[in-house]
Amino acid sequence: MPERISSRNARFQQWQALLSSRRKRQQAGEFLVHGVRPITLAVRHDWPLHALLYDADRRLSRWAADTLRSVDGRQRIAVARELLAELGEKDEDSPELIAVAALPADDLGRVPSSADLRVLVFDRPSSPGNIGTLIRSADAFGATALIVTGHAADPYDPKSVRASTGSLFAVPVVRVASPASVRDWLRGTGIPAVIVGLDETGQADIGARDLTGPIVLVVGNETTGLSAAWKAECDVLLRIPMTGSASSLNAATAGTIALYETARQRTPLFVPESSGWVRSLA
Repeated sequence: MPERISSRNARFQQWQALLSSRRKRQQAGEFLVHGVRPITLAVRHDWPLHALLYDADRRLSRWAADTLRSVDGRQRIAVARELLAELGEKDEDSPELIAVAALPADDLGRVPSSADLRVLVFDRPSSPGNIGTLIRSADAFGATALIVTGHAADPYDPKSVRASTGSLFAVPVVRVASPASVRDWLRGTGIPAVIVGLDETGQADIGARDLTGPIVLVVGNETTGLSAAWKAECDVLLRIPMTGSASSLNAATAGTIALYETARQRTPLFVPESSGWVRSLA
């Protein structure tokens, strides 16, 4: 018989702490995943799952039943409906499944090195939602990885995981302490990547620069922009042209526009639908 959790015991409290405490996530080496698409992508990309939590007293959908069968029986844990609803952060109904996923190592060796390197760096982000949004954009526009630098929000916070809509499991996300860590790693790869920073005082519009080679694209903090340390590391600072009364863009929006531009410059005018791009990016 599968293990069953019907009270707020120590194990349940540990899972509950994963929702709100970064320190607890680090100590446990795991985080919670909600939603059909994120859990499906975690399974599809062979992400290590410590457990799948489910409501044994309800009729599960085919998706939920198939997902449960995809893991070892010891990883299937029945949880009382009201407790599952708490972990799912839903007031009225409980989710079918919640995954307890392993935290990956913050190792730049997880970033694939290739001649078409396209890495997005988010410097000191304060919003986990913005991190998740940029993970999703990185996945959509073919980036190699997302690197988070400095004192930053947690990519494995539930808000970030939800905002990524599962792309967290498709795109490597690595946290490092400083720009120097990225510089040393990049030198070690031997790839002649250009480091491009986004800044409202940039030397040229982003569309005027050739971005088809290997690139490290750096987006700054939501309030203060790029740090002095990152500006010193950048080979060029580019701006996104704007009209109207807005003085700046949300960091996730700016990063998405820049990622789109790198994809647009690499994409032929006409692309078959089978490639995944239904319409041309040009």
